[in-house]
Amino acid sequence: MTKKLVIVESPSKSKTIEQYLGEEYTVKSSKGHVRDLAIAGAGGLGIDINNDFKPQYDIIPDKKGTVKELNDAAKKANEIFLATDPDREGEAISWHLNAILDTKNKIVKRVIFNEITKVAILEAFEHPKDIDENLVSSQETRRIIDRIIGFKLSKLLQNKIKSKSAGRVQSAALKIIVDRENEIDKFIAEEYYEIYAQYPTFTAQLYKYKDKPIKIGKAEVADAIINSLNADFTVQSLDLKNKFVESRPPFITSTLQQDASNRYGFSATKTMQVAQRLYEGVETDTEKVGLISYMRTDSIRLSDSFISSATNFIVNKFGKQYLGSVKKATSHGNIQDAHEAIRPTDLSRTPESLKSHLSRDEYNLYHMIYARAVASLMKPTCLEQKTLILRNNEALFKTVSYKQLFDGYLAIYSKYESAEEDRKNVIPDLSIGTSILPLSVEKKQCFTQPPLRYTEARLIKEMEDLGIGRPSTYASTIATIRERKYATISEKKFVPTEQGRMTIAELDQYFAEFVSADYSKAMENILDEIAEGKGSQLVTIRDFYNYFIPLIDFASKNMIRVKPTSTGEVCPKCGSPMVFRKGKFGEFEACSDFPTCKYIKPSEKIKKPTTMVLDTEVICPQCHKGHLVERTAGKGKNKGSKFYACSNFPKCKYISPYSATNRVCPVCGRPLVENEGKTFCINTTNCGYQE
Repeated sequence: MTKKLVIVESPSKSKTIEQYLGEEYTVKSSKGHVRDLAIAGAGGLGIDINNDFKPQYDIIPDKKGTVKELNDAAKKANEIFLATDPDREGEAISWHLNAILDTKNKIVKRVIFNEITKVAILEAFEHPKDIDENLVSSQETRRIIDRIIGFKLSKLLQNKIKSKSAGRVQSAALKIIVDRENEIDKFIAEEYYEIYAQYPTFTAQLYKYKDKPIKIGKAEVADAIINSLNADFTVQSLDLKNKFVESRPPFITSTLQQDASNRYGFSATKTMQVAQRLYEGVETDTEKVGLISYMRTDSIRLSDSFISSATNFIVNKFGKQYLGSVKKATSHGNIQDAHEAIRPTDLSRTPESLKSHLSRDEYNLYHMIYARAVASLMKPTCLEQKTLILRNNEALFKTVSYKQLFDGYLAIYSKYESAEEDRKNVIPDLSIGTSILPLSVEKKQCFTQPPLRYTEARLIKEMEDLGIGRPSTYASTIATIRERKYATISEKKFVPTEQGRMTIAELDQYFAEFVSADYSKAMENILDEIAEGKGSQLVTIRDFYNYFIPLIDFASKNMIRVKPTSTGEVCPKCGSPMVFRKGKFGEFEACSDFPTCKYIKPSEKIKKPTTMVLDTEVICPQCHKGHLVERTAGKGKNKGSKFYACSNFPKCKYISPYSATNRVCPVCGRPLVENEGKTFCINTTNCGYQE
């Protein structure tokens, strides 16, 4: 009999942990959540509204085999250790596992660790805990409220305007994109002019005229100012001072996603996938070990043990003069300080020493995390800032140059930052009152620019600043917005579609409060209070429901239903107008009198395939001509099961080794498949999503 069973979330994590524990331990994985709210009861909410909103849970269909495997293992164990991720969702998974597994007469404990290293794992098992019921209550509250909002709003929007879904976080993020596009639409460019004096080693700009800041709106005004100037400019002042540039804090989830996007073009989803692999464990010459601490965090705190090791590292590698002050996390709103910042688990594992064991993406991300964590504890960079003011009659011109005096944290972080803010200007030593003749004085025509559309990095920062969602939700939220075709990407920036704009227009009219950033932030604060044992789950859900449902009822009666566009033809069966409709296989033409008349105009483009259920649009890896398509076995022991094969059959008889899961990728919408215990997107080349 196995004496001790350990359950983690990820199969790859289980392999890493198993090597640190003795033979008496068996490590299994839940592969994420095993239960979710049922699609049952009134409105399919899975919540008993009349019984204090009691939730009803069902095992996720794809996880029934996993649950059976875990239960079989639990029956053989005397002790069960629930070692799911150290966050709200992880706590909930442990709670669900405890509820459905055979734990009678067994010791069940919760084990929490922030990094997957031998020291951290053994330390965690020396100090097991109980499941945090408050944290579970917080997660359950969020899940119930988001289920109510999602189901009720989604059904309403599907009925009225054919939008696929809505949600508290999703819609608030989409509103940011749409509001920015509305600002761009309303923007009217204004002409203005700047005046520059050009010298051999620097350029000075007019910044005051008649002792006042000036905005020049017309070319004639700029020409008049230039004509009023003498040939020589006089040095009015030359100031020198030291400027100190502080290092930035270590990475949290949002800043890691932003920097990975800006530097390497990673999507938020890809960043988290790569970080997950670094966290769960990488094979080195001697062991499989986690290289970074837990990557879903919004705290910039660093552990005392890491600060101690980093202090020694900095002193030994760079010298004592590079050691900065220890930075503590500042207390500001919407932070869950349960974890540390993202940092390397062991500074002796340098990026260079592990390069041969890491993929290019893993190396790049690890190098950036490693450098940022160390840099955060180093001295500021010191610059000499030289500011020159030149006078010419009633005009003042200004220029600034910088010279690095001490590199400080840039000794390790120069690959990612440059503290020399203006490399172009080199101001010579000049005496006050000296006259200097410019090479030229010219005006420059400029136009005010519209607000920038959001890149993924800027959107994540905006969501973080406004308190929309949590670190773990940024990637999935953005993926959903794209999957629902509410926004597209153009030149790496989000552009809302007409459907996305219509969705926000209707939500703004009837549910403005619930799609605002303020509501999402307020809800996160309430959930934090519940997690801390200061708030009530029942009161929170009841107050929300009693306020929200009347708004749904009002919108159901008053929101205008968008009618399908007429094709200009009439139905050959009943004479009613024909309209364009959207279905699973794209747009088609059908009778407007549906469901009374179910006529659909024949079209090869929308003809429902008989054997080809779904085209994944993934190129066949064997013939490179056909696509992988979903088929159903018609005979044999696997009759009725789904598999993926080349559409170029019978010329190409390739069959994918992956098993169907009946789920779709949250990033690209293609099928999720399974192989060797891992669940991932079938589009492994261009998407790479993995659970």
